[in-house]
Amino acid sequence: MPSFETLLYAVEDGVATITLNRPDKLNAFNTQMMKDLIAAFDETDGDDNVRAVIITGAGRAFCAGADLSAGGATFDYDKRSAEDNDARTRDGVQRDGGGLLTLRIFDSLKPVISACNGAAVGVGVTMQLAMDIRLASDTARYGFVFARRGINPEACSSWFLPRLVGMQTALEWCYTGRIFPAQEAAERGLVRSVHAPDDLLPAARAIAREIADNTAPVSVAITRQLLWRMAGASHPMEAHKADSRGIQARGRAADAREGVTSFLEKRPPNYPDKVSADLPDIWPHWTAPTFS
Repeated sequence: MPSFETLLYAVEDGVATITLNRPDKLNAFNTQMMKDLIAAFDETDGDDNVRAVIITGAGRAFCAGADLSAGGATFDYDKRSAEDNDARTRDGVQRDGGGLLTLRIFDSLKPVISACNGAAVGVGVTMQLAMDIRLASDTARYGFVFARRGINPEACSSWFLPRLVGMQTALEWCYTGRIFPAQEAAERGLVRSVHAPDDLLPAARAIAREIADNTAPVSVAITRQLLWRMAGASHPMEAHKADSRGIQARGRAADAREGVTSFLEKRPPNYPDKVSADLPDIWPHWTAPTFS
């Protein structure tokens, strides 16, 4: 089992739970947490035993945003270490760490469930936008506070947020930078449901179990990428191309035979195909943009 400096990582019955673990700092996001989270998603993608991923926070916060211990220079990338700058600089621009994380989550082959247990401000909320299903404790609070810190939205949130809640709500939340409660987040579509604190992780695990116990992992991986990638497609023909290649590849696979047979025999399925070995290439026309 891997260990991380800023995270707790555990896998139980096919469900990986990643816990942001800087509770004394309200799980504030720093470069090490970015690196640890990216590495954790590499781990979940590479482990065929992992069928779903839950992200939560230790203590009373999910993530209180960027670590502000550097004071007024917190967001001055020119003052970062030379090693960090060299690793993140493209064409003279130092890439946003929150964006590096959400782009990695976007590429995840496993479904990602957020169990937001408390304050989620700045990158604490924008990192959740790339997750698939977002649940909140009734103690959770959200804030797109960037304009109140003299910066702009990050972590690719200008792409994700309007797709989730609509342009009007996205602009209001980002213009004002105000903190708002979990109930408003649910009413406007940011989160699926609001739970009592003790019920939050059980509710997230119930969704993860529904996925892990009943679905083919390769099919879920394809489905996740179909829906996220097609969110930015210019025409439904792009979806038709990928759908058709996927159905052709999966239709002759062992999983499809097992899915139909288990249904007809009225028994739980036992899907044999593995994400690590049997994921078909249905994207020959897809080219991920580069930072330039």
